[in-house]
Amino acid sequence: MKLKQIHLRGYKSIDGESGQKIPLGDVTVLLGANGSGKSNLVSFFTMLNFMTTGALQQYVGKQGVSRLLFYGPKQTESMSFILCFESETAQDTTARDTYEVSLSYGVPDRLYVSEERIFLHKKRGYLLPLEYFLASGSAELELKKNKNPASKDLYGWLSGIRTYQFHDTSDTAKIKDRGYVDDATYLRSDAGNLAAFLKMLKEHDDYHKYYERIVRHIQRVMPQFGDFNLESIPGKKDYVRLNWTDNTGSDYLFDPDQLSDGSLRFMALATLLLQPPELLPRFIVLDEPELGLHPAAIAELAGIIRSASQRTQVLLATQSMRLVDEFSPEQLVIVERDEEKRCSVFTKLDSEQLKDWLGRYSLSELWEKNVLGGQP
Repeated sequence: MKLKQIHLRGYKSIDGESGQKIPLGDVTVLLGANGSGKSNLVSFFTMLNFMTTGALQQYVGKQGVSRLLFYGPKQTESMSFILCFESETAQDTTARDTYEVSLSYGVPDRLYVSEERIFLHKKRGYLLPLEYFLASGSAELELKKNKNPASKDLYGWLSGIRTYQFHDTSDTAKIKDRGYVDDATYLRSDAGNLAAFLKMLKEHDDYHKYYERIVRHIQRVMPQFGDFNLESIPGKKDYVRLNWTDNTGSDYLFDPDQLSDGSLRFMALATLLLQPPELLPRFIVLDEPELGLHPAAIAELAGIIRSASQRTQVLLATQSMRLVDEFSPEQLVIVERDEEKRCSVFTKLDSEQLKDWLGRYSLSELWEKNVLGGQP
């Protein structure tokens, strides 16, 4: 099952009337200027994570309703989204399902689920179409509690969405601190448990080959890197830190503070995207993954994104011209602000319309010339 389109209305910079229909593929690259709305779509997936775990009210409490609704509740009283899925059945037919949710403004300063439903459009074995109403007027989604097989399948898929941002590499960042060795079920959104996760991969009989692949890719970007030293901290056997050795054969131990910001971020990205297929999230969202990376590292990153997309879907938001050139026009969605309507607009590129241009210029050059749109 793959997420093929999001129809989003009334969320942050996306208007509450017609909204935006955003197509999604195995790899989807959001390209646009600062303030265009790329990060707002990324944050939608973060909100969806909270919603599927029964923590919508916690998320709304932290963010505030005025920051979530398009120009606040005085202008937009509700937001909605439709997630459109497609999958191939055992009979080689295409199943098309949608999950539709509306969130409405309530007093005092809260959002409640005014409508939640699943619509099965086409699927062998059912007399279709079928529609299931799950909730109306509740504080949280009912999807997790519903016993219908379609609800269980959908909940399992949505629970596999993960949003990642590895920007924090400061002295106090969790990725540099010691971590609990058992915190290795999945890689956290800030890679705060990177050392524990790598240790698990290294010591697991079935996963060790994936650990070695991660190390090889890191060495391509950082030639002096030898290997990680993920032994438990002396005197604190339940904790581990992201220590490493170089390729000279010396037993001198380097700590994570002796890594550049770009190297540290690439380690987190390589671990995320090259982990064992059965551990991969169903849908990976990356916010500006190119931050601080050398051009050679960006090319390497694009390669491992393509590799991961064979087993999962990847959505990334970027402003990097170097990264854009690693992908095809069909994988790009241009994000720009409509100043007249004061909202974000998402437009999928059309290769046929760009055919003459692409014969002479790269995608990054076309973006720089504002042929693609998405410029300030």
